[in-house]
Amino acid sequence: MINDLKLNLKSGLLFLSSKLIVSLILLILSSFLFQFSLIQVIIFCGVLILTDIVILSLIGQKRRSELDSIKKIIENIRINSFKSADDIKMESSLLDLEQEVKSMFLKTNNAITHLKKLEQYRTEFLGNVSHELRTPIFAIQGYIETLLEGALNDDKVNKVFLQKANNHTLYLNNLVNDLIDISMIESGKMQMSFRYFNAHEFLDGVIFELRQHAVKKNLELNLIPFENTIQIFGDRQRLRQVMNNLIMNAIKYTESGSVEVGVIQKGKYVKVFVRDTGIGIAENDINRIFERFYRVDRDRSREMGGSGLGLAIVKHIVEAHGSKVEVSSQLKKGSEFYFSLKI
Repeated sequence: MINDLKLNLKSGLLFLSSKLIVSLILLILSSFLFQFSLIQVIIFCGVLILTDIVILSLIGQKRRSELDSIKKIIENIRINSFKSADDIKMESSLLDLEQEVKSMFLKTNNAITHLKKLEQYRTEFLGNVSHELRTPIFAIQGYIETLLEGALNDDKVNKVFLQKANNHTLYLNNLVNDLIDISMIESGKMQMSFRYFNAHEFLDGVIFELRQHAVKKNLELNLIPFENTIQIFGDRQRLRQVMNNLIMNAIKYTESGSVEVGVIQKGKYVKVFVRDTGIGIAENDINRIFERFYRVDRDRSREMGGSGLGLAIVKHIVEAHGSKVEVSSQLKKGSEFYFSLKI
């Protein structure tokens, strides 16, 4: 920007110099044609030269003033003196440049703010990961040390301790797998394969695989009847991951009653839902349950093998399908998670 102003100043000087030369030539020619005296020609030239010098001086002063103003503003931006774009003020002749500088200031500030948020998220994420890994590792270490110190020979506790250690290894395995998934999704490295497939066949298969988990808790896991010819559009493998997470969450947090899965057609879309009669979610928690590592009941979730990343993964996968996961819930009455897909 400053170079442009310098270029404009040089262009102005060249223009006035050219104008002076042309004017002198015209005066000399006029002296011969109109028989002006030498003194008259000298006076005219002097006035002309003086006028151009004054004009050049004024232009130079104005440009120097503008350049100094711009340099000062750039320096203030560099040292973060401006709190907002409205603090940036330039001379009236530089309004266009002022808008450009303000736009640059806003973009830079937004970029800095975004980077600070990313740094904060990264720090929180690493802290959460460290905590989530440390807990089961310490537990496994404690069980193994106890067994090695003599409990291995005690038939009353050895199998119990081994089972507990095994449960923590399963939790670690789930956590690592979810960390890999969330990392791939958020870095944009997870490949999606979109195609049409039968909704009824898809959901029936998911429920068949998970029904044993419901049976262990004496819960009913049902697929609500719907038109079995409906074709939905999406990544079948990733949507299976979504449904597995939602159904398993529903089973975990339901002590009695049922978990229902279904599809409701709405024009060119279908609403896919998972509904339970579980403990429900407090209103204050609903807006945060899709955050990484956020748990309504942290201790209970870990005991059940939850990594705290399941709903965050669900959120990202559904958003990659151009949709949004929504939830309606009441404490002690159950919850319903749902999202839309193209048909």
